[in-house]
Amino acid sequence: MSQTKPDLRQEYTEYVAPKMPGINKVTWGIIGESLRKGLADFFRAPIYGLFFGGFFAAGGLAILFFLNVLDTLWLILPIMIAFPLIGPFAATGIYEVSHKLSTGEPITWKGILLTVFSQRERQTGWIAFVVLFIFWVWIYLIRVLIAIFMGFGTPSTLSGFVDAVLTTSNGMAFLATGTLIGAVLALILFSATVISMPLILDTELDFVSAMITSFKTVAASPIPMLGWGVVITLLTLLAMAPAFLGLIVVFPILGHATWHLYKAATIPADSVS
Repeated sequence: MSQTKPDLRQEYTEYVAPKMPGINKVTWGIIGESLRKGLADFFRAPIYGLFFGGFFAAGGLAILFFLNVLDTLWLILPIMIAFPLIGPFAATGIYEVSHKLSTGEPITWKGILLTVFSQRERQTGWIAFVVLFIFWVWIYLIRVLIAIFMGFGTPSTLSGFVDAVLTTSNGMAFLATGTLIGAVLALILFSATVISMPLILDTELDFVSAMITSFKTVAASPIPMLGWGVVITLLTLLAMAPAFLGLIVVFPILGHATWHLYKAATIPADSVS
């Protein structure tokens, strides 16, 4: 007696690739306009910007405190260099404020905070994992490079570490190698997150597609986009100089500006033919 074999294909749902957003060319004019709009958003809703900026600055101060307690204050230098790269992930609340300002929706603490905490149920957590993974790879590589070029007798004080780096040939070799590796990691992380974080907040796109879109945006306009990365890094480092306090204002302005840059750099998937 013959039996009909079940069609195994019926047990699986067909995978449908997500429709990707389109990419616009980014110009220096768009960069400048995004900064102007970011500053305007900050002044339109300053209390929210100051709150998230203060939270980001407090994180920097907490890192500084624990490094001092652990007698590894010299690590503040590589951490300061990598710290701006965490900004796109930390600016979720800022993006939501700009989104509501652009649509005319009312802004409430409940709505903003719910949006921030709800991201753990979306794709943002995966991007956070990528960001933190690359961040810890950077810190680990710094320790390895110090052991290779400067041995295990590295000064624990910040001034002693800076002196050892700038006044010895091994220290200069460490600085050159570390700068090159750091630049590569920074480029990867910036390219992966500059557009993907606000894109995930604004759409239902998965994190892999969002990161691909972010890479494509940078590849389509490399000079202006990398210039934007330099602007973010320099302004953030300057804001960190006075005990991280400048981040209270600089961080939200850059977050608002990044949202407007994302909107200018991408074409909604529904509008792509």
